[in-house]
Amino acid sequence: MRKYETIFISNSDLQEKKQKELFEKAQNVITQQGGVVINFDEWGNKKLAYEIKKKSHGFYVCMAYGGDGKVVDELERIFRLDDNIMKFMTILKKEIVDLDEELAKSANKTKTETKEEAEPKTKEEAKTEIETQAETE
Repeated sequence: MRKYETIFISNSDLQEKKQKELFEKAQNVITQQGGVVINFDEWGNKKLAYEIKKKSHGFYVCMAYGGDGKVVDELERIFRLDDNIMKFMTILKKEIVDLDEELAKSANKTKTETKEEAEPKTKEEAKTEIETQAETE
């Protein structure tokens, strides 16, 4: 099984209920085609670099999932038909992947992020973290 990542931009003017339905629809397409959703990350509302469909803002979402080519084909077909999806891009992350291992990594990452958010950082810790990120870039 392969690991894919699809980033898509949805219409930012959608009501929250419609937006959740759109996200569930995308996840359901993956599971109906025999794939597995590994991670579904909502990046939020952001300004676009250029206007798309006369819109200057969009809601960004990143989905990581496992499956084969037919999963990607069907997901992209659904995206092309839906007027609320402004842009999308799918990339192959790994050719062969162990889904149990990927799901465990995703769960651990979520737990770590939640723990970090719960613990307030001192100014020194935040400064050190920013310097470390700058060095790696």
